Amino acid sequence: MTKIIIDAMGGDYAPKQQVAGAVNALQNDKDLYLILVGDEAQIKAELADKNYDASRMEIVHTTETIGMEEIPTKAVKTKKDSSLVVAFRMLKEGKADGLVSSGSTGAVLTAGVLILGRLKGVSRPALCPAIPNYRGESTFLCDCGANLECKPINLIHFAVMATAYAQAVYGVKSPRVGLLNNGTEDHKGLLLQQETHALLKNIDCINYTGNAEARELMYGELDVMVADGFTGNIAMKAIEGCGKTVSTILKREYKRNLWTKIGALLSGGVIKNIKGSLDYESKGGAMFLGLNKAVVKGHGNSKARAFEVCISQAANAVRGDMVAKMKAMIDAVNIDALAKPAEAAAENGAQ
Repeated sequence: MTKIIIDAMGGDYAPKQQVAGAVNALQNDKDLYLILVGDEAQIKAELADKNYDASRMEIVHTTETIGMEEIPTKAVKTKKDSSLVVAFRMLKEGKADGLVSSGSTGAVLTAGVLILGRLKGVSRPALCPAIPNYRGESTFLCDCGANLECKPINLIHFAVMATAYAQAVYGVKSPRVGLLNNGTEDHKGLLLQQETHALLKNIDCINYTGNAEARELMYGELDVMVADGFTGNIAMKAIEGCGKTVSTILKREYKRNLWTKIGALLSGGVIKNIKGSLDYESKGGAMFLGLNKAVVKGHGNSKARAFEVCISQAANAVRGDMVAKMKAMIDAVNIDALAKPAEAAAENGAQ
C-alpha cells in the first residue's frame, strides 16, 4: 500500500480543503494510505461528516503551524512541532513514501533540503509544475522559482530530473526537452543558456530538441521546458496573469447586453471545456525534484480537487519509481567529459 503524508495545516484553507481532498483520494484509490499531520481536533472536526475508510487514514497531532509570511529557515529550525517539520521528519524516518503540502514554498524547500535531503548527485532540487498546453496535455516547467541563480550543471540536472518525472509519473516514453531562451538559434541567450545548450546537445539520456521560446510552453510540441528559477517563475506568472485576464474579459463581454448574454448561453459548453482544459486544479501541484523521496507542493489556495490530484501525483511518483529512475539518469550524465566541448561552443557562439 502506498503511504502519503499530508501537511494538513499548510495553505490558505487548511485543514478543511486538505481533509476533503484526502477523503476523495481515498475513495478513488484503494491502494492508498494517508497520514494527516496537524491539529487533531480541527482535522477530526472536518472528518466528522465524511464517509471514508478509517483503516487507511491516521492523524498525527502537532501543535504548531508555519505561516506563509514567516522566514523559511528560521521557521523550520525553531518550530520543531509544526505540521510541516513533523511531516518531513516522518518521511525521512521511512514512515511514508511521499509527502504533499500546500504551505509556504520556501519552508517546503528548506525542510526538504535540511530534513529529507537531496538525492545524491543532484546539484539543486527544483520545482516542476505541469503547465496546460493546447494539445490537452502538459508541459513540465523546471525550474519555476526554487533557484533564482543557476549554473549550467543545475539546468542539466533539471532537464534530466524532469525527463525522469515525465516518464515515471505520466508515462511519456521520450519526453521532448527544450531550453527556455530568447530565440531558437544556437548563439541565442546569455552565457548560461549558451553553455547549457551546448551541453544538452551531447547528453544521450534525454531527448533534447534545442532552444525554445516562451510561447512553446503552452503552444508547442515540448514535454519539458528547462529554465533557471528566475526566468521560469516570470514565465509561469505571466501565463497565470494572461489566463486571469482572458477570463475577466470574457465575463465582462458576455454580460455587456442581452445579445451577448444569449451568446454566452449558446456557447456555454465550449467555454466550460476551455476552462476545464486550462484549470490548474486539474494539474495538481509542482513536484519538488531532486529530493530523496516524492514531494509535491500544491498551490497555497488549493481546494479539495487540486489537493486530491496532488496526492495522486505523489502516489504515482512512488509507484513509478521516480526517484530511482532519476538517480540512475543523473549517474549516467558525465558533466566533466562534456564541459570542454560546451565551453568551446559557447565561446564560438559569443563571437
